[in-house]
Amino acid sequence: MALRARALYDFRSENPGEISLREHEVLSLCSEQDIEGWLEGVNSRGDRGLFPASYVQVIRAPAAEPPPPARYANVPVGGFEPLPPPAAFKPATQQPPPEPFPPPPAGYPFPPYGGSYQPSQGSDDDWDDDWDDSSTVADEPGALGSSYPDYEAAGGGASGRYRLSTRSEPSLGPRGAGHPPGHPHPPGGGGAAKSSATVSRNLNRFSTFVKSGGEAFVLGEASGFVKDGDKLCVVLGPRGPEWQENPYPFQCSIEDPTKQTKFKGMKSYIAYKLVPSHTGQQVHRRYKHFDWLYGRLAEKFPVISVPHLPEKQATGRFEEDFISKRRKGLAWWMDHMCSHPVLAQCDAFQHFLTCPSTDEKAWKQGKRKAEKDEMVGANFFLTISVPTGPGASLDLQEVESQVDGFKAFTKKMDESALQLNHTANEFARKQVTGFKKEYQKVGHSFKCLSQAFELDQQAFSAGLNQAIAFTAEAYDTIGDLFADQPRQDLDPVMDLLALYQGHLANFPDIIHVQKGALTKVKESKRHVEEGKMELQKAEGIQERCNIISFATLAEINHFHKIRVRDFKSQMQHFLQQQILFFQKVTQKLEEALHKYDSV
Repeated sequence: MALRARALYDFRSENPGEISLREHEVLSLCSEQDIEGWLEGVNSRGDRGLFPASYVQVIRAPAAEPPPPARYANVPVGGFEPLPPPAAFKPATQQPPPEPFPPPPAGYPFPPYGGSYQPSQGSDDDWDDDWDDSSTVADEPGALGSSYPDYEAAGGGASGRYRLSTRSEPSLGPRGAGHPPGHPHPPGGGGAAKSSATVSRNLNRFSTFVKSGGEAFVLGEASGFVKDGDKLCVVLGPRGPEWQENPYPFQCSIEDPTKQTKFKGMKSYIAYKLVPSHTGQQVHRRYKHFDWLYGRLAEKFPVISVPHLPEKQATGRFEEDFISKRRKGLAWWMDHMCSHPVLAQCDAFQHFLTCPSTDEKAWKQGKRKAEKDEMVGANFFLTISVPTGPGASLDLQEVESQVDGFKAFTKKMDESALQLNHTANEFARKQVTGFKKEYQKVGHSFKCLSQAFELDQQAFSAGLNQAIAFTAEAYDTIGDLFADQPRQDLDPVMDLLALYQGHLANFPDIIHVQKGALTKVKESKRHVEEGKMELQKAEGIQERCNIISFATLAEINHFHKIRVRDFKSQMQHFLQQQILFFQKVTQKLEEALHKYDSV
C-alpha cells in the first residue's frame, strides 16, 4: 500500500533539497517516519525533497504505483530526540500553518550522494518551460564541449579512467590504489578482523559532514571510476598545501546587460554578455543560468567555497540602478570563479562559458551531463590527489590547530566586515543626503547675500557680487560631488564585503567536514588502543582524513591569497578615488577664490 499525504497548508521551499506544497495537494511519501520534523516525498509536479511534517496529513489509501525508495531508511531513529505530538489540525481558515522545524543548513543540497539541485525559487527570472525537458541527452558524447574531452567517447577506454575505492582490503595502498575496470574491489574487504568494532556513524544525518559524503568517504564506503580530467591535485607550496594552479588561466568579462523578450513580448528578462578571454567568443546568459551553475558547483564541491551570487529581487528588476549593481556583483563573482584553480576548470563552468547561446540542444546536453555527474558526494573525495612520499603526511594535531585558528580568523573577519559595511553604508547615506543638503544650504545662503548686494547699484560692487554668486554655485556643485562620490569609492568596497561575507558563510560547513573526519580518526585510534580494531583499518581512516585535511588547508590558503589580492586592490582604488574627490573639491574652491582677485 503506497504512502500518501495531503497538504494542509501552502509551503514555499527556501533551501536546496526542499519542495513547495500547495494546500490540498496529494503527495507520495518516501517514508512515514519523519526526521526532526521533516518528511521526504514527491509532490504533484514530480519534485522530490523535504517538507515540514506538520504541514501534511498522512492518508492511507491503495495506490497503483509503489512509493519511491526511502533515501533515509537506514537512519537510526533512536538517535533523535522524540518530538512532541502535533496539535490537532484545524481548517486553514481557523488556524495559521505551524512554524516548521529549522531546515537543513543552507549551502549544500540535501541528497547526500548527488541528486538534482533545485534552483532557488522566486519571481526574479523564473524558470521557463523550455529551460528543461525530460530527455536524457547527457549520455551523448562531447556534451560539455571539446576543451574537456570525454575519455570513453574518444576511444580512450580504460586508459583514461581508474576505479578508486575506499573499501578496506589487504592489497590497497595508502589511498586505495587505482584498479582498472573489470577488477573491482570485493565488497566485503579483505582479511579477517580482530573484532567487529567499527567507527560509529553520526546520529545527526542532516549534518554537513554526512550530507557532503565526507562521512561515507572516511568510513571507506566510496567507490567509483575517476577520469584523468576529474582529478583535483593538491601540491605543497611555500605556505603549505595549495590547489595546483590552472595551467591555462583566463578571465571573463560581463558587459552590456540588455532587456530581452520572448513569447511575443509576454516574458521579459535581462541578458548579460560574457566574453571569456580563452575563447574570445561572446555568449549571453540570464541570471537563471548563473543560479543553475551555482547550484551544481555548491553540490559538487563540499570543501570549496563557491562564491555566492548577488541576491534576487522580486520587484524593480529592470531598473537601471539594480541592473548596474547586479552586473558589478556578477563581475566580482566571475572574477573569483576564474581565479579558483579548481572551479575554473570544472566542466559545468566551462560549458556555461563556452556553449553558444543559440544552441539549445547543446546547452541541454551539457546541463543534463552536469546533473548526472557521478563524482559528487562521497565519490567527490576520490578525485582529490594529495602529495605522497617522505615529508608529505600531515600532523593532524597541527592541522586541527591551523583550522581552529582559521575559524577564529573568519569569525573576527565576519564581525569586522559587518561593522565596516554598516559604517560605510551610513557614511554614504550621509553624503547622499546630509552632506549634499548642508553644502547646498551654505551655497543658498551665499546666493541670498549676493542678491542682497545687487540691490546696491554701484558699479564698483559688481565684481564682488559676481564672486559671491560664483562661490554659491561652487558650494552647490560640491554638494552634488558629495552625493555622487559613494558610487566611486564606498559602493565598490561594500560590493567586495558582500562577496566575502558569502565566503565567510561557506567556511563553517567546510570546517565541519574536516572536523567530522578528524573525530572519526580519534575514535578509530581509541578502538585500536582497546584492541577492538585492526591497525590497518584505522590507518585507512586516517589516510582518508588526510585527504580531506589537505583539501581544506588548500582552500584556506587560496582564500587568504585571493583576499590579500582583492583588499589590496580595493583599498588602493578607494584611496585614489578619495584623492580625486578632494582634488575636485579643492579645484572648485580655488576657482571661487580667484574670482576675488579682480574685485
